[in-house]
Amino acid sequence: MSALDPLPVATTPPKERVAYLDNARYWVMLLVVIGHSLTELVVMDSARGVYTWVYLFHMPFFILISGYTARHYIGDFRQIRRIVSTLIVPYLLVETSLQLITKHYDGKPQHLMILSPQWLGWFLAALFIWRITTPIWRALKYPITTSIVISLLAGLIEIPNVLALPKVLALLPFWVIGLHMNRELFMKLGDLRLRIVSVLLLVGSFVICQLYAGNWTTQWLLWKDRYSEDPLYATAWEGMMTRGWFLVVGAVLTFATLSLIPRARSITTVLGGRTFYCYLLHGFVIILLDRQFDLWERLEKYGAVSVVGCMVVAVVLANVLMTKPVATIFRPLFEPRLTWLFREAEPPSVRVPASSVDAPSPPPVKAP
Repeated sequence: MSALDPLPVATTPPKERVAYLDNARYWVMLLVVIGHSLTELVVMDSARGVYTWVYLFHMPFFILISGYTARHYIGDFRQIRRIVSTLIVPYLLVETSLQLITKHYDGKPQHLMILSPQWLGWFLAALFIWRITTPIWRALKYPITTSIVISLLAGLIEIPNVLALPKVLALLPFWVIGLHMNRELFMKLGDLRLRIVSVLLLVGSFVICQLYAGNWTTQWLLWKDRYSEDPLYATAWEGMMTRGWFLVVGAVLTFATLSLIPRARSITTVLGGRTFYCYLLHGFVIILLDRQFDLWERLEKYGAVSVVGCMVVAVVLANVLMTKPVATIFRPLFEPRLTWLFREAEPPSVRVPASSVDAPSPPPVKAP
């Protein structure tokens, strides 16, 4: 095939929507928006407890689901085209615009750092790296163990924030676990006994976070700092032990939540199919309310009432951003077709039986 020949057509069929997965996306997106809405209120104990509980597992949950849905990635034409249109283009749009907005209000960053995501863009950058390395994690003999070792060791060294590499490496185990999940394992999580245990785990962890969240820094839950630097100030051993603990807690609470996700189709299934737009847009709303109207500073004096109010408004905002009108308006922007950018895919050709083409010709028969 020459450099100008048409590319081969996709070898994997388009994915069908699975109600269970869309339901899971819906509920985790509520946690994402709630967590971000409470970021400016963590100075209050009532907000800090909820924030800590959400951050213990909401991104591990999201990453594991994303890894599972990307387990068949092989880099064919359709997949490469989708990476560009739904990861690279949205990343450039969102990261550039958010950095320009924060520069306008805060004066920083002084210069655009497009390859150094400051907030929401990190997850798009991470998905890009994780997805293109998926064939590696599918081929390794001990992929989960390898990813855990990488995560633990990553906190020992200084890693530049290029495409959010510190978080990409720290949270890698959840992606790799997701790649090696299967439908049967998800279905087994629906066992009644497991659901009862899951409720106890989630409620118990929530209570513990409310009681003791003030005893540790929430910076551990951002998965990006070197163990020895401010504000962690941990030795190598303490850092690896602490990160390992959070890996275990994140995995346990993720599976506990997955066991409680409904299997049947409902309104959450429909909304859960549009979480992409909610994730990309909710940050703009939060920044506008914070920088333009100083909303969270005004809310602090109301204590726990403001925390509950923020959570309610966050749920409403998330549901609004997952509606069809929002998807219709922003789909051309965040999921462009890019027909002008990509070459034509080569139509699938009819396979010729190997016996008639690939088999070697019989040797000539020598005359007696």
